[in-house]
Amino acid sequence: MLNFILCFILFLIGLYGVLTRKNIIKIIIGLCIMEYSLNLFFIMIGYIDGGVAPIVDLSSTQAIKYVDPLPQALVLTAIVIGLATTALLLAIAIKLYKKYKTFDIDKINNLKG
Repeated sequence: MLNFILCFILFLIGLYGVLTRKNIIKIIIGLCIMEYSLNLFFIMIGYIDGGVAPIVDLSSTQAIKYVDPLPQALVLTAIVIGLATTALLLAIAIKLYKKYKTFDIDKINNLKG
């Protein structure tokens, strides 16, 4: 249970960074922290203490606890999508910096051009 609480706190740290910062790079870092906390949450959902890989052995007669591989596959996909999203956000931030010579959102809004 403590792991889920720490994961939620990590998400709130990222949300705080997104909502309170005016620098575009810091906002992107906050989004990455939020994304990684969700990935960690999905991994923790799929974890079973003492579980083994879901490879069924029909010769075994004992009951075996298997780990669900679906959350792991979803997180692997989410990591790739998150990397692409982060790269796109950084590319947009670089273009904004080349045009406005600042990463500050307030100054970009005041320029209007």
